Amino acid sequence: MELRQLRYFVRIVELGSISRAALDLELQQSALSQQVGRLEGELATRLLQRSSKGVTPTEAGLAFFREAQLVLRHADQAARAAREARLTGSVTVGLAPTTASVLAVPLMHAMRKRHPDVRLHMVESLSGHLSQMLNARQLDLAVLFDTDPARRWSVTPLLAEKLFLIRSRQGLKADAPARVRVKDLQREPLILPTGPHGLRSTVDAAFARAKVRPPIAAEIDSLAMLMDAVDQGFGGTVQPWAAIGRFPDALQRFHLAEITDAGVRRLNSLCSLSDDELSPAALAARVVLAGCARDLVQAGRWQGARLSHHER
Repeated sequence: MELRQLRYFVRIVELGSISRAALDLELQQSALSQQVGRLEGELATRLLQRSSKGVTPTEAGLAFFREAQLVLRHADQAARAAREARLTGSVTVGLAPTTASVLAVPLMHAMRKRHPDVRLHMVESLSGHLSQMLNARQLDLAVLFDTDPARRWSVTPLLAEKLFLIRSRQGLKADAPARVRVKDLQREPLILPTGPHGLRSTVDAAFARAKVRPPIAAEIDSLAMLMDAVDQGFGGTVQPWAAIGRFPDALQRFHLAEITDAGVRRLNSLCSLSDDELSPAALAARVVLAGCARDLVQAGRWQGARLSHHER
């Protein structure tokens, strides 16, 4: 028995008609009749007496109607109490620079709207550092790219991002291809983060599968500095679309070529301390963060990203 069935039954009795109740509830009349039939079947008794003029409750139906009204009032009071008992506390969230460029501000807006009394502490750092902070319990949750199953984390697949060869448009040929393969990059000077960070591991693995060496021009563990170097023509980089998220004129500055090799993508996972270690505020923030990511992808505001099946 579900609360919605009680609501349907109460409205039918109040209006004296299944057809009028269906209009009021914005349901198909057949669907509403089916719900009443299931309710009567579950209770093994007739609740409504049908006639050409409408419906009236049987004796059993009238008794059920009074109790259903009471249950619905209690349910409404419980929901109202939950809404009014505003969540408090603090939560620390870690995001890599690329992820922060897309997700940070929407997350702050959503938390302010849904949980205004929760203090949000945002940390932006490379994923390797965030992983260490989560292990040290300096973070409650983080979006990470390299998850070690041996760690005592709660891990939920969030989304997968396509990777692109990103280059400055300065001096680039007008007919530069929009799609490339990893083997096409073996003579392209690349600027990448160093080994301990999730993206570099993904890039190195892609080059290993293609049996070519990545031509490293420089290693920079700062997204802002790395993208400035790319912008000035020191080399290209392999990054998700989110790497250009903080450039309002990104399409005028940079050329993006999608890397088409199978499996060349960055997996994003929502990682947190185990559920029994998280505060109610942190548990709520985890739900809000996952919802924000889902909304951004579905609205086309996180380009090159596809939701994992857990978040669809």
